[in-house]
Amino acid sequence: MGSITQDVEANGERKDFFNISIATRDVYGETLAELGALNKDIVVLDADLSSSTKTKKFSRLFPDRFFNIGISEQDMICTASGLSLTGKIPFASTFAIFATGRAWEQVRQTVCYSNLNVKIVATHGGLTVGEDGASHQSLEDLALMRVLPNMTVIVPADGFETKQVIEEIVNYVGPVYVRLGRAKVPPVMPESYRFKIGKAYIFNVGLDVNIIASGIMVSMALNAAQELRTQGVDVGVVNMSTIKPLDTEALLMVAQKSKFIITAEEHSVIGGLGGAVSEFLSEVYPIKIKKVGVNDSFGLSGKPDELLEFFGLTNKRIVDMILKELS
Repeated sequence: MGSITQDVEANGERKDFFNISIATRDVYGETLAELGALNKDIVVLDADLSSSTKTKKFSRLFPDRFFNIGISEQDMICTASGLSLTGKIPFASTFAIFATGRAWEQVRQTVCYSNLNVKIVATHGGLTVGEDGASHQSLEDLALMRVLPNMTVIVPADGFETKQVIEEIVNYVGPVYVRLGRAKVPPVMPESYRFKIGKAYIFNVGLDVNIIASGIMVSMALNAAQELRTQGVDVGVVNMSTIKPLDTEALLMVAQKSKFIITAEEHSVIGGLGGAVSEFLSEVYPIKIKKVGVNDSFGLSGKPDELLEFFGLTNKRIVDMILKELS
């Protein structure tokens, strides 16, 4: 694993992904460039959005291994599949709404059906895309990717975890979908943390309720848990960054200690993390599950914080929901 505190920009400014709030897409760009120098088999494809997906740095450093396919996401996925068959490790990037919506058939037929070693790293997932509005706020992407056989689905919680995710999937053989965000997110993962596909990180286990969260909602869950503890509520928090395969062992363990479970995600409550948790527990350990997410609607145009507030993706919503259930 590369150092998390030694990435240096051209202006000499050091990027420290452990200590600062940073957009996960920015960490992706930095890490991809770092890995490109170490592994000559890494190739990168983009759909004319490299400035936004942050693959532009890789394109400057390794122009012979970067392919701007243009506004043709289906072609990008098919080209990435072809490159994987030559032994290359392709990273294909665009906005989440295009990677999973416009190119879904190609992801299904070409990548997953053939179980090819293609890494789809999509940025601009969720409501925090902000002012671009509902057309660009992907709230369905995790459901669309999770349903595909052979696909691994990951949503990092912060910059520190994002770096480890990208480093990990280079060595993993098979289709992977990683969902990243546009907005800056606070650091939440401890310095001792090491990401592993299919393994959740348990901050602590609560005897009243446990919050299973992903992405930006891990930060919200931790803030909510801190507030609830001042009111005498025993709350646990789990970062379920791998949505598929789900860490069923960890999930069952915390469920057995809980009065009920809360799931929290920047996604529709249908088909994402909440759906995955509910599907598993309903068969092996039926328990009440309440979901914090977007309730079967499209997004809106607005500032990221205002949208999270409007749709109830906040630590206050988590607190209120838990207190209501306990009462």
